Order: sequence, then structure tokens, then C-alpha cells
Amino acid sequence: MRKIYLIVFVMLTAACTTSKKSTTMTAPPPANLVIDGKLYTSVFQQCAAEYKALCLQAYNIAQLRIDEALKQPSVKPRAIITDIDETVLDNSPYSVNRAIVGKSYDQTSWSDWTEHALCDTLAGSFSFFKYVSSKNIEVYYISNRLEVERVGTLKNLQRYGFPNADNEHLFLKEKISSKEERRQKVAATHDIVLLLGDNLADFSAMFDNKKSMEDRTINTMKNAAEFGRKFIVLPNSNYGDWEGAIYNYNYGFTPAQKDSAMRSNLKGY
Repeated sequence: MRKIYLIVFVMLTAACTTSKKSTTMTAPPPANLVIDGKLYTSVFQQCAAEYKALCLQAYNIAQLRIDEALKQPSVKPRAIITDIDETVLDNSPYSVNRAIVGKSYDQTSWSDWTEHALCDTLAGSFSFFKYVSSKNIEVYYISNRLEVERVGTLKNLQRYGFPNADNEHLFLKEKISSKEERRQKVAATHDIVLLLGDNLADFSAMFDNKKSMEDRTINTMKNAAEFGRKFIVLPNSNYGDWEGAIYNYNYGFTPAQKDSAMRSNLKGY
């Protein structure tokens, strides 16, 4: 009888040990929407023909609007206003680099990236701006890159021969993120035909001041007629105010806190 009890005990112990090892080995590592998500969105931006098609679609529509505008008289010289990052230039390699080392955006690493002037162009961007220039329409670049990034920014634009890539036409961030004052400065001397950007704040002050997700949606619907007409939106699933709004613009949150906020806003079934 003793032998039987001993055998049963050994079998149960082995079973428990095996079960624990199996659980430990098969448990999937926790996914991180903030870090790993940047790799996924960067894959789309770099590899998907659909992403390129969306960019081409935006610029094709923009060209149609340019042609329409040229049929109308204008007292002031014509101009367009464009954002730079993810509107003209592709920064996805920066996101990939940060994700690989398990980190997200910070100003120091970003400034180092822009200083190297290594951004490629978005599909259709150079052809469109070259067309705009051929119609004697000036291009103003309004970006929230910092003044310390001016040299690298101009170098990157000039590398591809973008028109009006000079200090006079480049308005960078000085104190505030809102681009409204800079847009109004251009509007004072020019007839603004189009605005191009990847973030809603590139188009109107209605999207400034860290609007909530709900307010951003409401204001988007209020401006529904402008999209594809005066506002040309380029796709950017990698970053932007859409992301900040999810965690109430608490950029000091840890990746885990941002991840938690994102998951709490997801819908499944």
C-alpha cells in the first residue's frame, strides 16, 4: 500500500510541475500598442501600395482644386500652405528606430533625426509642388518643427528641389503649437488657395487647444464641405493629435499608461 501511495504522489507532483512549465512557456508576451504599434503603422507607411495610393489621391485632388482656382480672378498673389512631416516628407524610419529600442518620441532624438535631413518624400508630393510652382503659386511651409531644426529642414526640402524652400517661406514653431497666427500672416499678403496637412490643426484653429476626441469629431463634421475642397488631408496613422486625444494629451504618461488609455477606447465584439 505504501508503494502505491508513493507512486501516486510522484505522478501528481510531476503533473503539477509539468503544468506550471507549460503555462509559463505558452503565455504570450504582453503587446504594447504605443511601442509595437509604431512598427505596424510604419510597415503600412513604408510597404503598402494602398498608402501610396492615398497620398496620390490627395495630391491628385489638390491639383484639380489648383486648376479650378486659377480660373477665378485674384487680387493678391496666390499661395498654398502645407505642413511638412507626413505631408511632404516621410519620417517613418524615425518611428521604426524608436520602436526597435523600446522607446517613443522625445525631442532630443527627433531633433537628431531631422538634423540629418534623411526623410524621403511622400508619393506624389514633389510632382504636385512642382506643378504648383509652374502656375506661379507660392508654397509656404508651416511646421511645428522647432527653430533649431531650420537648417536640417531646409536641407531636406532642398535636397529634392522643392519650390520656395527658403527662410522666407518656412514658418517654424516659436512659442505656441497653434498655426493660426502663421496662417494669418500668409493670408495678409496672399490668396490662400489650399491647405495641406496630416493633422486637423494644420487647417483650422477649431482644432487647436487640445480638443477632446468628441470635439474633434464634431468640428470635423462642421467642416465636412472643406475636406477635398480647401483642406487636403494626407494619411498618418503613426502619430498626431488623434493619438494625444486618446490619453488627454498627457504626453508625460509612461508607455504603459498610454497603452491602457488606448485599450480602454477600443471596440471589439
